Amino acid sequence: QVQLVESGGGLVQAGGSLRLSCAASGGTFSSYTLGWFRQAPGKEREFVAAVSRRGEYSADSVKDRFTISRDNAKNTVFLQMNSLKPEDTAVYYCAARSGYFLAYKDAITYDYWGQGTPVTVSS
Repeated sequence: QVQLVESGGGLVQAGGSLRLSCAASGGTFSSYTLGWFRQAPGKEREFVAAVSRRGEYSADSVKDRFTISRDNAKNTVFLQMNSLKPEDTAVYYCAARSGYFLAYKDAITYDYWGQGTPVTVSS
């Protein structure tokens, strides 16, 4: 069983930055594909970014603004968010699944989820 705990969310003005963290316990962290998803009020959960042993991936809407990274020694995955926009406002969730898989953009394919951390970007 893997537990994921996100932190780092908050209120920020448009153009600002935040760094989200997701600390994992249990399982073999280095073997996991880790993803960040977000869900805005009244909208479906959407893919933001993922990192696997084969590389990093991000949604077009956040490309060049958000960067995903991982520290296997600390069992933590990060999401650095720069140039934030009001439309980035959402609850951000960390997710994990063992191994590499092609459907890293699909939330349903992940086995473990954190409780989420809210991000609010004011205009």
